[in-house]
Amino acid sequence: MQVMEKIDHRTSDKKLRLTIRISANHLSFAVGDPQQDEHIAYEQYELNNGISIAANLREAFNRSELLQSGFRRTLILIDNPVMLVPTDEFQEQDVETLYKHTLKWRRSDDVVTSVLPDLNAVAVFTINKDLRLVVDDHFEDVRIQPMMQAVWSHLHHRASAGSRRKMFVYYHEKQLEVFSFQQNRFRFSNSYEASSINDMLYFILYAWKEIGMNAESDELHLAGNIPNGTQLNEEAHKFLQRCYLLDQEIDFNNNSFAKRKDIPYDLKALYLS
Repeated sequence: MQVMEKIDHRTSDKKLRLTIRISANHLSFAVGDPQQDEHIAYEQYELNNGISIAANLREAFNRSELLQSGFRRTLILIDNPVMLVPTDEFQEQDVETLYKHTLKWRRSDDVVTSVLPDLNAVAVFTINKDLRLVVDDHFEDVRIQPMMQAVWSHLHHRASAGSRRKMFVYYHEKQLEVFSFQQNRFRFSNSYEASSINDMLYFILYAWKEIGMNAESDELHLAGNIPNGTQLNEEAHKFLQRCYLLDQEIDFNNNSFAKRKDIPYDLKALYLS
């Protein structure tokens, strides 16, 4: 399958831009516009754990049908630690130094940024230099953003529904992302490593207290592929009156793409928000 040389301007960017989702233990590819026609091509690539992610991606260009389809545009989703800087405090010349002093950084990484216009923030994160070279070798138009960006944007829209304050928890790959918004800004955002219900509950209640949320009137929303999510919701309910485990199908308006169990929540947020 070869992507068209002439671009029909009625064709959405989502159909022309291949998404490459990269984390420490996963590599996958997606393209399509399920909001328009409920169709998406999705491929989970089997990693060779004996070589780097960059080497895996280079090999994937010889094996993956999607990667061999002639796409010129790509969106790279990276699951690396993110530093959020308010737009009005962002100084491009200082951001690399600030990141290196704030979060874990390796000499093999480039510091990159992505603007979150709806949240008046700039996400600062890293991408491996070799990985970036592989991407630049194969695409003319490259966008890079943190994996969480679509999740933040999607749940920010939910935050404005109703008058109650909300804290969101998103779980993926043993990482608990906890965040809250105040109008069009982040009020709080932090990430915790957690694999058990007890660990998750501890960090949720810690963040709840840190933000100053009210156990009776404010809301906790749990999202993502949470193992034993119902149990976590029930345990949180012992301490907080208003806890909600988000149903992905309802969350994304019953789109058939939202029903797929093999596709992570962050990709659903990217394609359906």
